[in-house]
Amino acid sequence: MSRPEDLAPPEVFYNDTESIKYTSSTRVQHIQAKMTLRSLELLNLPPNSFVLDIGCGSGLSGEILTEEGHMWCGMDISPSMLATGLTREVEGDLMLQDMGVGIPFRAGTFDAAISISAIQWLCNADTSYNDPKRRLMRFFNSLFACLKKGGKFVAQFYPKNDDQIDQILQSAKVSGFSGGLVIDNPESSKNKKYYLVLTSGSARADENSINLAGATMDADEVSVPKANRHTKKRLTESNKSYITRKKDLMKRRGRKVANDSKFTGRKRRPRF
Repeated sequence: MSRPEDLAPPEVFYNDTESIKYTSSTRVQHIQAKMTLRSLELLNLPPNSFVLDIGCGSGLSGEILTEEGHMWCGMDISPSMLATGLTREVEGDLMLQDMGVGIPFRAGTFDAAISISAIQWLCNADTSYNDPKRRLMRFFNSLFACLKKGGKFVAQFYPKNDDQIDQILQSAKVSGFSGGLVIDNPESSKNKKYYLVLTSGSARADENSINLAGATMDADEVSVPKANRHTKKRLTESNKSYITRKKDLMKRRGRKVANDSKFTGRKRRPRF
């Protein structure tokens, strides 16, 4: 089955027909509610928090935020999805905005942010001028700015491959976030769910800290390029043994040069 992001840009794919179909599906409503509740569990927010819903669509996740006692504002790139949300009279304020060009709120506005099944769209180059790396950086930089100090963000998303996961994690890390990836049901190909769990400040061990058990954003150790053989060897030995080895090498080359000069009648400089 084709992924929606492979078929068309989100503002085109989620037209009037698809928006109504998506919103009225009881299966979609159940899955959306389940993932939103799981995200709120990871956020561990205090009551009456002000939350930004990124990729809010028609407000299915926003309804859960309202039921859980939070105030929220939603943004989405699809006019049809937002129109469906207005028809349903959801509680939150709605904004037409592409998250890939940045989040247009002043610094420190939100206590937390949430995103359900949306940020994987940032990894797609829908047009020739849409660069995924730049869109990811603009998104995470502006998200970091609009959160309060110590603000939290959880995004459930569907990565296409490991490269997309790496792109998202590295962009978040460069933007200043700490946290990592939480995977629910990792052994199940059908029920596996990815949650990006981030904080814009140092994670404190208090009752309102996010759940980062098993999450990590540390990059693997950078391997030494094969072409740089001397550097690789240098890293595996002590300073003393390295100096001793170089001295021995210089002595051997010096003796060879001296022997060669007897036959050539000229001096040669040792090459290293």
